[in-house]
Order: sequence, then C-alpha cells, then structure tokens
Amino acid sequence: MKMKVGDERRFGLLQAAKDSEYVKKVYGGYLNVYMEAFGEEGQRWDLFKVYEGEFPDFTQLHKYHGFVVTGSAHDAHSNDLWVLKLCLLLQTLDAMHKNVLGICFGHQVLCRALGGRVGRAYTGWDIGIRKVSIVDRDLATFRYMEMKEEEEEEEDLPDCLSIIEIHQDEVYEIPEGAQVIASSDKTRVEMFAIADHILGIQGHPEYTKDILLNLIERLLNNDLIERGFAERVKCGLELAEPDRKSWEKICKNFLNGR
Repeated sequence: MKMKVGDERRFGLLQAAKDSEYVKKVYGGYLNVYMEAFGEEGQRWDLFKVYEGEFPDFTQLHKYHGFVVTGSAHDAHSNDLWVLKLCLLLQTLDAMHKNVLGICFGHQVLCRALGGRVGRAYTGWDIGIRKVSIVDRDLATFRYMEMKEEEEEEEDLPDCLSIIEIHQDEVYEIPEGAQVIASSDKTRVEMFAIADHILGIQGHPEYTKDILLNLIERLLNNDLIERGFAERVKCGLELAEPDRKSWEKICKNFLNGR
C-alpha cells in the first residue's frame, strides 16, 4: 500500500504491528498516525507491513530519504523470520547512512540489528507518561535536538521531556559507536543515536492519550496487566501531558536532516 503527500522527499514506514480496530476507526491506520506526527508537506510516505513479510525492494532503497520503524507487541529479541529480515534491512540502511528512526519496538530492534542487546525490562511494564532526562545534547552531532524553527530565535532544549510509554522490553546495551541521549528513572536507554543518521526512542512521540488508553484496555482484556495497575496509570494520565510538540519537532528535524 502506498500513500502520497507529495514527491519531494520519500520515506518508508516499516510497520511492525497490525492496525488495531480503534486506530483504523479513528485514524484510518497507523500510517496516518505517523504521518500526522512526523510528515510534512511535499513528502511521500510508503507503507511496508514488515510483520506480514512486506519489505521494500532492496534495489530501491537509494530512492528513500529515510525510514521509521514502528512500535509492536512482538519481541525485538525474537528470532521470527520477519524480525531477522528486518534486522538485515536495518543493517543495510545503516551502511547506506540512511536516516532511520526507531520507535519503541523499532528502537529496540534497531539497537539489536546494529550490535546491541535487548530483552525483557528488569523492572516490568512501563505504561503512562514519563519524564526522560536529556543526558547528551551534543548539538554539533545531534543538530535535530535543537528547538529552533525557521525565522525564529533558537530555544534551549529542556533538561526533561515527557513522553508516552508502553513497553515491557528495553535496551540492555547500545551498539558500539552509539551514544545514549536520554534516560529515565525507569529505563536507562530512553534514546540512543549513532552519528547523525540513526535515532532510537523508547517512548511514543506519535501517540495521543486516547490511543494509549485503548491499548491499556486491550492489555487488561488479555490479562497482561492487573486492573489496579491500569487504574493507577489512568489516574496519572489525568495529571500529565506529553511534550508532543517538542518530540515531533525532534523527529521531523532528524528525518529531514536538519
């Protein structure tokens, strides 16, 4: 399936999870969620359902400016055939120095593909809105971390940013040559980067609260979390907001090489 916004820059969404009924009904699918968060006018976004074995043609990768790897209920540390093929694709994109943004599962599988280690989080599920601390703001390398708009004065990057989280796996060790950009009191590697073309984010900068609430209900219905835990998370969501604007700006800057 392919959807177009324009023809100037071409991006690929490597979707690692099936569209939920809720997301299909409200947003028309995860592609629209990611395009709304990270897309810009004059771009073309192509969808590849990698969880179903649908991958871009390796001979056509040079036509893409960058790729985004989505979240997933699947394990980034599994040896499912499509996960292994995704690792090969990510290694190829890294060698080509293509911009690759990994979100949640995408963050973890990107780390694994490039030589890091991932697995079940030692402290269990992380669900809700969490503050992450920026620990490396080397703007000479990570220019996309600047909070600057065209024709506006540069803003300082905050020390902490709040982000929606829903994961039970985490990065244990980052790949050789990678740097940790952000950490939290729950997860040591909230963000990592390699040079200026690889970026992993454990949280979900693209999610809205309603998507998270629907996911919580699905986890409850499948007995994957306890009701008391879910209710505490919901209460927390009433008191906090994710810094979506800042996260979207970082992701757009990264994908566009700004």
